[in-house]
Amino acid sequence: MAIASKLTAIGIITLSLAIGFLFFYIYSDLKKGQKKKHIEELTSQLINFVIFIWLGKIVLNLSTFLSDPLSVLAYPSDSKAFYFAIVLIALLLLYKSKRKNMKVLPLLESFVQLFLISSFVYEFIQLVVEDNSYAFGYVILLAILIGIFFFLRERLNVIILLIILVTAWSVGMVSLALIQPFVTVFGYMMAPWFVGVIFITSIGGLTYKLRKRDA
Repeated sequence: MAIASKLTAIGIITLSLAIGFLFFYIYSDLKKGQKKKHIEELTSQLINFVIFIWLGKIVLNLSTFLSDPLSVLAYPSDSKAFYFAIVLIALLLLYKSKRKNMKVLPLLESFVQLFLISSFVYEFIQLVVEDNSYAFGYVILLAILIGIFFFLRERLNVIILLIILVTAWSVGMVSLALIQPFVTVFGYMMAPWFVGVIFITSIGGLTYKLRKRDA
């Protein structure tokens, strides 16, 4: 039963991401070659993210892993491993932008589109199929963010658009955390303090990019 539940969860995430990638390919205003390049890079980073989650499981439970590796590897990843993976993927992208001159902003715009659509599909499935009533608030928030993204992406530059979206997402997540027992992203619980860290770090980085570009 536990294995079936775990496989179902993985299947829902996979389906959500597949629809997100398909939506991005159809509705992105990038050229075909750029779409392919971004899809390849995003896929690569998603694979890295999964690896980092597994690494987080090991590092955060190192003593248990050394004595009984299977008990750690077989146990589902918790929010701490998810936070760990987010920090590592952010550091990896920072390294690539500094050392390998990767253009992060266009990739971030593509990631935001993928994240919003995939998250909406995932939460909608949770609400309708899995009968998870706590998904309702996040579905509404994601629908608003998707509307903002497509309404403003032709009217604002990438940095301002990302600042608006990160701010709206952070405020929305904290608000949901105040009115319901928990909020999740792809099944991982998001603590208000971590949402705050994402908000401060993202806004700080985007503001730095904006000032650097205008200097």
